[in-house]
Amino acid sequence: MNGLTPICNYCGNFSEKVTGKEIYPHRKDLFHMTFYSCNCQLGGAYVGCHGTSDKPLGRLANAELRKAKSAAHRSFDQLWRSKLLKRQEAYKWLAKQMNKAGADCHIGMFDVDECRKVVSLSQDKFIGLSNETTS
Repeated sequence: MNGLTPICNYCGNFSEKVTGKEIYPHRKDLFHMTFYSCNCQLGGAYVGCHGTSDKPLGRLANAELRKAKSAAHRSFDQLWRSKLLKRQEAYKWLAKQMNKAGADCHIGMFDVDECRKVVSLSQDKFIGLSNETTS
């Protein structure tokens, strides 16, 4: 990023670096966190950062995309949290299914349709692996 804020994928403008106080005014525990925000979308588009860094966790997301990314993580993460796959194996599998290089396979960078695909693929994989372990 070279010191520049991420570009908003909705309007094409640079985002603004803000704190959690602006994004989550009701969550004092997040006030110290860094976010990037753009108000071009109704309800705003934003993304959090890794830990205490300025490195964004993905792309800026409006309410629809935030909901889709959350659903994708819930479905996908159950593959490794249930110990049906090791975490690294799960990500390798997902990268292959999504036809993405491993380094480019991050739910935080996916759009709504890609997130929906992750949900479907992950649910099918979870059912398949669960059936294998009970057979």
